[in-house]
Amino acid sequence: MSKIAMITGGSRGLGRNMALHLARKGVDSIITYRNGREQADAVVAEIGELGAKAAALQLDVGDSSSFAAFAAEVRPVLQQWGRQDFDFLVNNAGMGIHSPIAETTEAQFDALANVHLKGVFFLTQALLPLLRDGGHILNISTGLTRFSLPGYAAYAAMKGGVEVLTRYLAKELGPRGIRVNVVAPGAIATDFGGGAVRDNADLNRFVAEQTALGRVGLPDDIGGLVAVLLSEESGWVNGQRIEASGGMFL
Repeated sequence: MSKIAMITGGSRGLGRNMALHLARKGVDSIITYRNGREQADAVVAEIGELGAKAAALQLDVGDSSSFAAFAAEVRPVLQQWGRQDFDFLVNNAGMGIHSPIAETTEAQFDALANVHLKGVFFLTQALLPLLRDGGHILNISTGLTRFSLPGYAAYAAMKGGVEVLTRYLAKELGPRGIRVNVVAPGAIATDFGGGAVRDNADLNRFVAEQTALGRVGLPDDIGGLVAVLLSEESGWVNGQRIEASGGMFL
């Protein structure tokens, strides 16, 4: 029986890369997208070309009022696999706002909180009945919870909350055999935040200079790690923050 991963924000960026890495290991995926059904369908097709199965569902992780309906929508999708549950939940979907503390608006703060903290908390809660005992939850954080760069205070604060939540989830879900960990990427060359790390040559060079391995991160650096952490070989890793930054700001 194939294992199934639920990956929020799996239609693009790091989420897409995670799904493809998992497909190469024979893991099927349910990916979510907020907008861009065509992108999501393209990822589903790519996964199929790798010999795995996938489905795409629309979800706004910033709208917690929709989570009960979303969970109900997942049930018939799982039946296509002959399943009533799934194995892995990857809370990956996110958005970035770069703003100094003195200029951050309450609306920006609330938007970040709804997506990165409230959304992770209550989506996980809504999906717990569908998560298999012995499964794994993997939350995505950021290297910015360890090192500080001006303009990211609100974003990093939400991710810091997710890291604390991760430990509490590991403690409370331990009796079900569910592992919970958090991956904290460094600066990755994707379209996140308008693609600044990928497309801004000066920023790209700055990041590379501050990284022990001498380059910015690539999606494969994170997707590969996620596939390893969700594997049985990582079965004794629990309640941990794993930073994947190439050694930024050491």
